Amino acid sequence: MSHPVSIIIVNYNAGHLLTRCLEALRKQTRRPKQICVVDNASRDGSCDRIPGDFPEVTLIRLEQNTGFAAANNLAVRRADGCQWIVLLNPDAFPEPKWLEALMDAAAKHPEYLFFGSRMLMADSPNLLDGVGDVYHVSGLHWREGHGQHAGEAYLSEKEIFAPCAAAALYRRDTFLDAGGFDEDYFCYAEDIDLGFRLRLLGHRCLYVSDAVVHHQGSASTGARSDFSTYHGHRNLVWVYVKNMPAPLFWLYLPLHIAMNAATLVWYSLQGRWRVILKSKWDAIRGLPKMWKKRKEVQARRVVSAREIRKTMAKGWPLRGREMGNRE
Repeated sequence: MSHPVSIIIVNYNAGHLLTRCLEALRKQTRRPKQICVVDNASRDGSCDRIPGDFPEVTLIRLEQNTGFAAANNLAVRRADGCQWIVLLNPDAFPEPKWLEALMDAAAKHPEYLFFGSRMLMADSPNLLDGVGDVYHVSGLHWREGHGQHAGEAYLSEKEIFAPCAAAALYRRDTFLDAGGFDEDYFCYAEDIDLGFRLRLLGHRCLYVSDAVVHHQGSASTGARSDFSTYHGHRNLVWVYVKNMPAPLFWLYLPLHIAMNAATLVWYSLQGRWRVILKSKWDAIRGLPKMWKKRKEVQARRVVSAREIRKTMAKGWPLRGREMGNRE
């Protein structure tokens, strides 16, 4: 049985990349029920040609930049009649069988309710951009396989902690039941946060190796920019505080604090002490609000802390690659 699916793209000054993304969607062997572009008050005219050149696309123009999280939530709520929703970045260019592979996986594996793609670097397609998100017990997280040679690596389906939302499939009702993305995050780490909450609710995520996209990465915000560093490293503190179940929260809290201290040193040695200090200070200022959310999240948890721990990475993670590749 074919289930209706909506593809959602949040755009912010993506320029010609958005056109390239939409052109790739026209070549899909599996057609979605709808394609929705939510424009976060872009100033580069990247959406101006959509009504004429892509009449099949629903365009929602927002008057201000609400962030990746809020814009996606808006589009998911409006995707009435669709059992599944796909989130796709405008700098991610899917191969023709990408959507078909995701939907086939959803049909074959009903025990999984969200799915990740095989992401290649758009400028170096022989290298992996990632095959899903890893969550470490310290609270650090990164894209698995990032920078590795694509070759024969990760060519089989496997369970992952969470998908990168640059190209991910979710059951719409499951996404909404979990509360969608946390809009306080604005952008960055909202996907690992949602993935964590879905896991606490007993849901599982599958990496689909045949669902291939070529990802530019940080095309709008800039790789290693102060913007991405600030949001990424502020939000990773909030992810841990909200989601890490007791007793794991207390068990790994010293490691979490040590990891944050290490990132302060690492970024300061690069001359970027202002942005990393601001990110951690604002993370601390937001802790009362996040602790309140934690109570709500943990009250709904249905899986044991032991089961959650099995899905996490362990060992010593504090290498520069992991610290930086969430930007």
